[in-house]
Amino acid sequence: MSRKFEGGKLVVASHNAGKAREIRELLSAYNVEVLSATDLNLPEPEETGLTFIANAELKARAAATTSGIVALADDSGMSVNALNGAPGIYSARWAGPNKDFAFAMQRVADEMGNNPDRRAQFNCALSLCWPDGHCETFEGVLQGQLVTPPRGLKGFGYDPMFIPEGDIRTFGEIAHDEKQRMSHRAIAFHKLVAACFAP
Repeated sequence: MSRKFEGGKLVVASHNAGKAREIRELLSAYNVEVLSATDLNLPEPEETGLTFIANAELKARAAATTSGIVALADDSGMSVNALNGAPGIYSARWAGPNKDFAFAMQRVADEMGNNPDRRAQFNCALSLCWPDGHCETFEGVLQGQLVTPPRGLKGFGYDPMFIPEGDIRTFGEIAHDEKQRMSHRAIAFHKLVAACFAP
């Protein structure tokens, strides 16, 4: 039986204002006051986990312990079959210190070369941790394939080169609201809400 969130304050273990806003919108129906790591001036822990789940739990546990408030963290990225799962947990690092995802997408394309296997997946792990160390963690996986050159100006990260299974558009061509309903983060979020927030 999953532990339920009892309402009140929740800190999003991220310094990304967009991510905090997105989670605030998603949780608007559940009596939650959402704060960000920036609001509480929380330090960013070093992501030393070897899986998305390990890194999500590491970030959520650190924020919950430091703040004394229930914390929610995500860790997400893209895994490419032809690259043995890379960039995976290092998806953001492939974009370099300037978070240049045009550079990262080009690196993916270069390393895949002429490999005919274009399959890839987006992974998202969401971890909800309490100050006592208890965590509830859920993962969402979305299968798809890659296209080069990238297409579309919507989304962020690797979205313009990723076509979700069953579609012909990249996430760079799909409207934000539609992507929100089908993304790897949405899949993980539905599991989290059903287990920890729904009555």
